[in-house]
Amino acid sequence: MAQYFEVHPDNPQPRLLKQAAQILHAGGIAAIPTDSSYALVCHLDDKGAAESLRRIRGVDDKHHLTLLCRDLSELASYAKVDNRQYRLLKLGTPGAYTFILEATKEVPRRVSHPSRRTIGLRVPGHGVAQELLAVLGQPLLATTLIPPGEDEPLNDAAEIRERFEKSLQAVVDAGACPMQPTTVIDLTEDAPRVVRVGRGALDVLGLA
Repeated sequence: MAQYFEVHPDNPQPRLLKQAAQILHAGGIAAIPTDSSYALVCHLDDKGAAESLRRIRGVDDKHHLTLLCRDLSELASYAKVDNRQYRLLKLGTPGAYTFILEATKEVPRRVSHPSRRTIGLRVPGHGVAQELLAVLGQPLLATTLIPPGEDEPLNDAAEIRERFEKSLQAVVDAGACPMQPTTVIDLTEDAPRVVRVGRGALDVLGLA
């Protein structure tokens, strides 16, 4: 049964975020708001939680999961980044962009792409997501909350609670989010490659 945390979108209550963080530390799956839709998140180092997250989302191990990081300083522990890539990352963070990068050995194999050893990395621009990451003290493993068999992400926390009440352990409600997933940029090749056009504008990155 999902615990429901109704928080202020601009000034989320620390007590509620601390409770949500405790659920994540204990291996729970939560739905949280981001600047591109609600996302399913779990603890990075919990194998069972990662498997549950994939099952709820209806994806296999070839689907890229994303690390939600608080800022670029956390990225170096999880991805190999050169100067060219870093300049692009600075332009797109925080924001509605997911960058695919080569994973470091710090990233468990179960959460990186099985054949390419790559990982999606993102610094969200949503205040509640940022504050939750600060309380947690480490990145979260995440995927856009798109129900299995559907094409559109969910942006209403009450609907999420109703539909996923038995499979999630927490829902953090900060009001409606945009209903557009992130723009995905692959930085593992010689030139940046746009994998998916979403909420993040390409001209911000000089890729329009």
